[in-house]
Amino acid sequence: MGGDRLFCDTALAARIERAEARLIVACNEAGRVRRGAGFARPLAGGVASLAEADSPFTKIAALGFDGLPSAAELDEVEQAFAELGAPVQVELCQLADSAIGAFFTERGYRLESFENVLGRRLGDTDVPEDVRLCREDELERWLAMVADASAVADTEGLPSHEDFPREALVRALRDMAGVRRYVAVRDGEFAGGASFRATDGIAQFTGAATLPAHRRRGVQTALLRARLAAATEAGCDVAVVTTQPGSKSHQNAQRQGFDLLYTRAILVKGTSATSSSGAESRQAS
Repeated sequence: MGGDRLFCDTALAARIERAEARLIVACNEAGRVRRGAGFARPLAGGVASLAEADSPFTKIAALGFDGLPSAAELDEVEQAFAELGAPVQVELCQLADSAIGAFFTERGYRLESFENVLGRRLGDTDVPEDVRLCREDELERWLAMVADASAVADTEGLPSHEDFPREALVRALRDMAGVRRYVAVRDGEFAGGASFRATDGIAQFTGAATLPAHRRRGVQTALLRARLAAATEAGCDVAVVTTQPGSKSHQNAQRQGFDLLYTRAILVKGTSATSSSGAESRQAS
């Protein structure tokens, strides 16, 4: 299962959060080509990303490892979010500077939810025969399948704080820059889809979804193993996945050797938020 269990210190957490920031920036920039608006700007070592009001890339992330943002910087970001009609969502790693949590709560942010970040070292992994790369001519079918599967939440674990309109989710999936997309096939049919991105040696598992008719058939496990093999081949040393606490996805990841590294607190100011870029917790198999 990839060797010794993975311990997460602040250095590894900062590395994973930096990779998360780079992913968000890349996806925001890909979407801006289509939208012609928005921004992704550095903020206290992390990123403030404004895409669309209902986009999973509209949030603040990866702060807490390089000081606090200034009040003026955050004022500007909050104003831009308000003009778009979007809540300001902050994803805050529990290993970040503890002062940053107090900074946001003093500004009126409230705790809305949590998400878990799991990781494992990479090693030899068999490639499942029923999972393959998505072909370019299958992209639209893949996007539709993942969006449809994501719309039907799994009933195990805590309810997810994610709830995106289908078309917004399709746009976000299309904007995911630099990812490799995979298809799981059962009985000749698309059963599920997943993706991952390699960033500075970190394999970011950027979502997975299984159609309801194919759940509890090992589809998500097969998608995990295929990406583990591909991440090793790509030269990554650590794979990470974000899940909803207590979810089937969390359980499946642990069975594949992932350890719980840390939890992110979801802090929100404004109307209830809906976003999180990488969570796989709604799509269990």
